[in-house]
Amino acid sequence: MSANDSLPDDVETLKGMLIAARAACLEAQAKASNLEAEARARALLIEQMKFTIAKLRHERFGQSSERGAVLEQLELRLADMEEDASEAEAAAQMAAEAAAREKIEVQGFHRRKPARRPLPEHLPRERIVYPAPSSCPCCGGALHKLGEDVTETLELVPRQWKVIQHVREKFSCRSCETITQPPAPNHPIARGRAGPGLLAHVLFAKYGLHLPLNRQSNVYAREGIDLDVSTLADWVGACAATLMPLVETIRAHVFAAERIHADDTTVPVLAKGKTRTGRLWTYVRDDQPFGGSDPPAAAFFYSRDRGGEHPERHLASYAGLMQADAYAGFNRLYETGRKPGPIVEAACWAHARRKFFDLARLNQAPIAIEAVERIDALFDTEREINGMTPQERVRVRHERSRPLIGALEGWLRERRAKLSGKSETAKAIDYSLKRWPAFTRFLDNGRLCMSNNAAERAVRCIAVGRKNWTFAGSDEGGHRAAAIYTLIETAKLNDIDPQAWLADVLARLPDHPAKRIAELLPWNWRAPNQAAKAA
Repeated sequence: MSANDSLPDDVETLKGMLIAARAACLEAQAKASNLEAEARARALLIEQMKFTIAKLRHERFGQSSERGAVLEQLELRLADMEEDASEAEAAAQMAAEAAAREKIEVQGFHRRKPARRPLPEHLPRERIVYPAPSSCPCCGGALHKLGEDVTETLELVPRQWKVIQHVREKFSCRSCETITQPPAPNHPIARGRAGPGLLAHVLFAKYGLHLPLNRQSNVYAREGIDLDVSTLADWVGACAATLMPLVETIRAHVFAAERIHADDTTVPVLAKGKTRTGRLWTYVRDDQPFGGSDPPAAAFFYSRDRGGEHPERHLASYAGLMQADAYAGFNRLYETGRKPGPIVEAACWAHARRKFFDLARLNQAPIAIEAVERIDALFDTEREINGMTPQERVRVRHERSRPLIGALEGWLRERRAKLSGKSETAKAIDYSLKRWPAFTRFLDNGRLCMSNNAAERAVRCIAVGRKNWTFAGSDEGGHRAAAIYTLIETAKLNDIDPQAWLADVLARLPDHPAKRIAELLPWNWRAPNQAAKAA
């Protein structure tokens, strides 16, 4: 039976069928076009988002919380948008195929593919050779290899657990019957059957990746390894005690600097039936902005509250330059008669800019907008002189920044005289003018920066961690967190893989001489494979 035999003979019925078919085709075409337009719009938005993220990453100065918060949100949105774009592209492709079956030509939309990066050269390669015919499929003649096409795909092999047996053989002397045996090896921690690699993984997962111990325990259980939270907690505590000599050495290195950055942030601490607010303090040494050769480092401390006695205790042996915000608890450190010497305050222009930026963003205040533009001009100069010697930085600042600072001060005082003391703009201006000597101190000292962003970047890891582990279990947990953060953030500042470094240090510490502890610091450390190549 042919297709024509199934058609009705009535003309009106045929017209109705033709109209219905045409309407269905137009509907399919419109749907495909809409999906194509949606996919194009998503692709354009993704490109705009990538440009914005790249621009924010490029900006090294400026208010960190406004930039960091926006950057985190953009990166999260970008991942979702790329998933949506892929889904829209697939839907458009399926619609085009459906329209093609209706004999309607719809040009398919092809999203521009990003440049594909080569896969890392250091990874091992596994060849899968697909069998070729042994003879020519056309004439049956012998085949000769001309070459090969290789397509590489990146694959993940689940991590492998293993048990290492430390075997100490016993031997006896047949002459005197003396029994000899090698001494027992030292382990990273006194108790617990965990190797240094596993201990480093647990530490970095908790403090570097912000993965609480209960979640780690669940992950290990799914891999067939039962490790209770209490066991993991015992390991973390023992590791913190073992690594404390390194923590103290890093802290001493930080406070030996001529200039440091200081900041603090909140950390919830578990109390009876609730949580209370503790503080984690950080002091950062970073000489790279003025071309210094000493390695960077970050020292963290914990306290139950934000009392001024805590930074006084942390900085009891320090005298020099300190970049910080306007926290009143630092005021006694700046007193002239302080022993062993006064700490010279350098205020943070990022904090001053932030107060104007909030007003410019929320209220579109003209004075605030112009203040932000004037401060940004100062930061433009700072970007250009980053890494120069202190003398060169001072020379450029005197030529370019000092005139801008003078004009800014006069402009602020003129605007302030016309404002009510209760206005938010006046409060933002007062924040800067009341601390003007501290804000302008960077002009005559090339070791100073305009902002305290180095310390703010260091405490950012704590802010991210708060969202995951929620609170510290006790004050002891707070002190332990400060110690491990000191190690991890210092390793990151020196471009060292924290987990690899911790694993090697935990393996070597038990037999390492205490007088040579400096050899294990991140800036003196080399990965085992690098050390073997150098040898």
